[in-house]
Amino acid sequence: MQILILSQWFQPEPFYKGVSFATELVKMGHEVEVLTGFPNYPEGKLYDGYKIKFFQREMIGGIPVIHVPLYPSHDSNSIKRILNYTSFALSASLPGFFLVKRPDVIYVYHPPATIGLPALFLHLLHRVPFVYDIQDLWPDTLAASGMLDNSAALWMVEKWCGLIYSQAAKIVVLSPGFREMLIRRGVPEYKIEVIYNWCEDNKIQATVRNEDLARELGMAGRFNVVFAGTMGKAQALDAVLEAALLLRNWLPKIQFVFVGGGIDVGRLKEKTIKQGSTNVRFLSRRPSSEIGDILNLADVLLVHLKDDPLFRITIPSKAQAYMAAGRPILMGVKGDAAALVEKAGAGMTCTPEDPQDIADVVEKFYNMTREKLDLMGHNGKMFYEQELSLRIGARRFEEIFRSVVVN
Repeated sequence: MQILILSQWFQPEPFYKGVSFATELVKMGHEVEVLTGFPNYPEGKLYDGYKIKFFQREMIGGIPVIHVPLYPSHDSNSIKRILNYTSFALSASLPGFFLVKRPDVIYVYHPPATIGLPALFLHLLHRVPFVYDIQDLWPDTLAASGMLDNSAALWMVEKWCGLIYSQAAKIVVLSPGFREMLIRRGVPEYKIEVIYNWCEDNKIQATVRNEDLARELGMAGRFNVVFAGTMGKAQALDAVLEAALLLRNWLPKIQFVFVGGGIDVGRLKEKTIKQGSTNVRFLSRRPSSEIGDILNLADVLLVHLKDDPLFRITIPSKAQAYMAAGRPILMGVKGDAAALVEKAGAGMTCTPEDPQDIADVVEKFYNMTREKLDLMGHNGKMFYEQELSLRIGARRFEEIFRSVVVN
């Protein structure tokens, strides 16, 4: 098959369904082409070596990639974010039609919901089916994150999403909860498939602990609870900082380490200084090639989202990365994500946005034997390899692509 990957994000941006996914499809005997924007995520700044122009072709990891222009932005300003989304949607629509080879099937990565515009254009103009991969439920995510709170605008987004769902040949979702939600919204059951996310598992491997790196990063001799990833409003990390404050004097060996970037980093750092927490450390965003070594320094890996009904049916992608790393997980998300960790025997859960409960569960981890901690990490890694890995997920996508092309 000739497969077109349509996504606003792709390498060199951090995007786990990028080169690795495309390469896996090529290994299966398919041809893959990518239509994406000029790289600027997550900082909203154009990457070195790129300049906005009408289009740019290049090979990334042996995969042909076409970049089309957009307005680079990824901050808390709603207008700028909307410009970022809509500019790519317009560039990838009619111009995109003339730039890509005619595919047999289009794989569409959502969010943002504006990706539906080029999906519809290419679907109608090329007369080929598209498979819509939903990673965030819109407008729910917009409301939960605080990005959009206008009820009329949220209604319009919901109607737009309904139109896209009606035109998709298949819809893929990341959790059973997402599937149930779409069915309640009128999407036919037969159209929706659940495929759990994977991670860049070739870059996240359980390795020997790097003690030199631990000393360099200030993690040597501490019991490290590590949060790695985007730090924004949805992550609600104030509760984690307050949990750290509760443990500061009681168990001073415990340290909370935040690795990554995001719109909330500056404010969280200021709060840490104001509350006088000596057991909190922030590390800047690291290349994906280095993140495996950092995760391996963790005694516990933390996932945390605000206590919102939407997130009870969400499985954050870092859960899979943490499992692949082979370290115990503290899951501060209710619902499907907590159920996945419990099913795998990969860690424990806590109540999101509850500092006392977060602190209590961290203390339970701290008091465990090293053997029990290692067993949790091993359980998670085995579950990931057998149920969630790139190899498993890509094979399921291929089956879906074949089914819509044949039918």
